[in-house]
Parts: sequence; C-alpha cells; structure tokens
Amino acid sequence: MNYFGCGGIAIGLCASHRIADGTALCTFMNAWAATARGVSETILQPEFNYASHFPPRDLKGIDLLDPFKSVDKIVTRRFIFNKEKLNMLKEKAITAEGSQVKDPTKVEVVSAFIWKQMIEVDISSKKISAAVHVVSLRPRVVPPFPEGYFGNFWFPAASLNIGRGVKYHELVAQLRYAIRLIDNEYVKAIRSEECLNQLKDLFDNLNSDAVNSCFFTSWCRFPLYEVDFGWGKPTWFCPCFSWPLKNAVMLTSAKDGDGIEAWVNMLEEEIPALERDYEAFPLASSSV
Repeated sequence: MNYFGCGGIAIGLCASHRIADGTALCTFMNAWAATARGVSETILQPEFNYASHFPPRDLKGIDLLDPFKSVDKIVTRRFIFNKEKLNMLKEKAITAEGSQVKDPTKVEVVSAFIWKQMIEVDISSKKISAAVHVVSLRPRVVPPFPEGYFGNFWFPAASLNIGRGVKYHELVAQLRYAIRLIDNEYVKAIRSEECLNQLKDLFDNLNSDAVNSCFFTSWCRFPLYEVDFGWGKPTWFCPCFSWPLKNAVMLTSAKDGDGIEAWVNMLEEEIPALERDYEAFPLASSSV
C-alpha cells in the first residue's frame, strides 16, 4: 500500500496463478474490500470444488509461459482503445471483402489488430505466427460453474497463421473460431488423456524455432472498478506481468466501461511499428 501527498492511495496485489485465475482473484478482491467496509454479509462464499471437475493431472513439461519468456530487452506500453476507435476497428473487420465475422467483439478486434502488427514486425522472420488466447471455462460449461468457484478454470485457445501479408479481418475470424471452439463438449474432452497429449504437442510446437508465439489474456468486464475498501471506487486499475514476456498482451476494460486498455509487451526494437500504426487511427489516445 502506498500513500501519496495528494491524499491518494494505491494498493498492489500479487497472486500466484497456481491458486486462482482472474475471476477468482476479482471475487477475492471484492470480498476483501467488502470486509473492510463492514458489509461481510454480502460476500460471495468461495467453493473449492475444482478437483471434482478436473482431478489432478501430471502436467510436467507443460508451461504456458515458456514460449513467451525472453532474455532480450522487453518494453511495456499501454494503448487505449476508446469507443470511437473500437467502432472503427469493428467497421474495418465487418466491411472488408470476404469478411466472415459480422458481429466482432471488442476483444476480438483489439487482439487481431495487435496480433497483425506482431506478425508484420517480427524481426526473426519466422514463417508461422501463433496467437494463444486464455479462455475462461466458467461460462462455457453446462450448467455454468457457480460464481464462487475458486481455482483455475481456463484453457488456451490457439490460432495459427502462416506468412506475412495476412489481412486484418482474417485474423478476427481466426480468433473467433479458436475461442468459440471451446464449448461444453470441448470442456468435457479436456478431461481425457488424449487432450493432455494434444496440449503437450501444442506447447512443443509453440516452443519451436519456426513459430512466433503471441499471448493474449482478457480481464475485460471483470468488476475491478467495483472494489471499494471504504475510500470510494478505484480511479484506475493497472495490471502487470510478473515476467519479461515477449509478445504478451493483457486487456482490461477502461473505467467508462466502453473502451479497452491494452498492456503490450514487445521487443524494444519492434514496438515502435505498433505505436505508429496505432497513432495512424484518428480519435485515438495513448499513454506510454
């Protein structure tokens, strides 16, 4: 906790992903804040029934972050996609010749925009680019898991693209397909030994020298701006990565609920191209 001369307060929180995913962490933060305000009767009680759905498995050799760890100099930039900019990206995806997605989401268009830049500026000139998007399993099972389930209920959705010159709307469609492929039947299949082997194969491929891997995770629509310890709701929420991950993107909702903030990790020599393309759009605002 930090106190500033202006009277402001900043609270930092670090949590292990071995214990909780983003949804569980947000539930904890709001429960913590409610306790501080003395309204504990409204707190959502946690349920620790994760193992009843996904019994412990031997995941040795599988590390989601391995393909993105880097010893090179990584820089982080924040890009703000306000409502106007998001509408422009959606329009671009919808009206493009051959477009297959006529109702793209905010997360899809922002992810595709950043992924395309990561493909085009890859200085290693790798022929294959892979986008891995973290997908919550909670709303995808039937019936949905109770809101208070505590643990890690997510799975990686992977999409591959070969070669530079891919069109923006094609990446939107690829991300849409990969994310929506994870449904109730898919979640059932995750429990099988075959799926575990496929997951190991996926990460072997992502670690290949021929693949440029890009990582996306979205905290959009999480109730982060509802966390009130008694001093009022937050003025700003800021996420961060615990490791210097290359081509890693964390998306959060802007405070107004309409925009998206994208926190992007890239090589120092590659990120200027993303900044230039971002600034080429009118009605954009950026904070570095």
